[in-house]
Amino acid sequence: MSNSPVRQPLASASTNANISNRLSIASLLEKPHEKPAAPILPPTQPAKRKADELEEIDSDDERLCRIDKNCNQVRTMIRNFINSGEMKVTEFHKAIGSSGNAYSRFMGQNGPDKGSGSDVYYNAFKFFKRRELQGIKIPKKKAKPAEEAKKNDVSAIHLEGEEDQSVPVYDSCDEIRRKIRAYLAEPGITQAGFLREIAKAWPEGKKIQSKVLNDFLGKRGATAGNTSSVFYGSYVFFEKQRIRDGKPKSKHRQEMEKQYSGERGIDTKHRLDGGVWCMQGERPYEDKYGKIHIAGRF
Repeated sequence: MSNSPVRQPLASASTNANISNRLSIASLLEKPHEKPAAPILPPTQPAKRKADELEEIDSDDERLCRIDKNCNQVRTMIRNFINSGEMKVTEFHKAIGSSGNAYSRFMGQNGPDKGSGSDVYYNAFKFFKRRELQGIKIPKKKAKPAEEAKKNDVSAIHLEGEEDQSVPVYDSCDEIRRKIRAYLAEPGITQAGFLREIAKAWPEGKKIQSKVLNDFLGKRGATAGNTSSVFYGSYVFFEKQRIRDGKPKSKHRQEMEKQYSGERGIDTKHRLDGGVWCMQGERPYEDKYGKIHIAGRF
């Protein structure tokens, strides 16, 4: 028997293909559960994070303590947040762990440093900073011109004294401030639209700037701001709305009418927040209706 090497014929192309197919089938049988890799999203289209995927931010995170907003800026952030409809006022001050009274005091102030000692200032800043770090944006309030115009339209109502701006005012300044804040927090209502409407209390086309509104809102007291155009114009506007909507007078309104029955309402021409003459040992104070009382009199 010859031990000479034997030359084997090369496999044909078709044979090689059959072997390759058998290997491919075998490999699939060995890994039946393997799935193709998921496509990678391009950098410009990141997947949106769900609420339970947001980054956890500890309350003592040092980033929350680096306050870089002044009081007015935080107040603006709060107003924009409330106006967006994300939360109601009560829900918000509870969410930041502050009382309703503290919230009202802080929001009623005006100035970059006014309210710097308030817990509302610090807690609200931390609230918004945490959302910023988590990538949550405050939704913008979408004003609907037609809806706002309908809410603001009181043209069908006429009050006695409108012609010469002598409508009797039976609301305190604090009550009007409360009504303004509540109205501006309603969906679809803008500050600019509100100012245009209350300016109509003056037939000559008066314009009321936002600074005048902020100055009025920044005061505190039953008669603080009684000569402001915002006070008189807002009262006329809200009174027309009340009549238009067929709403009854509030308890505050009824008591104000009793207190000022012989004076045709609060004086809107002369400032009432000045000094009061009294005897030594006496202490004058103002009640919630704007009436002055003397304590310590013997």
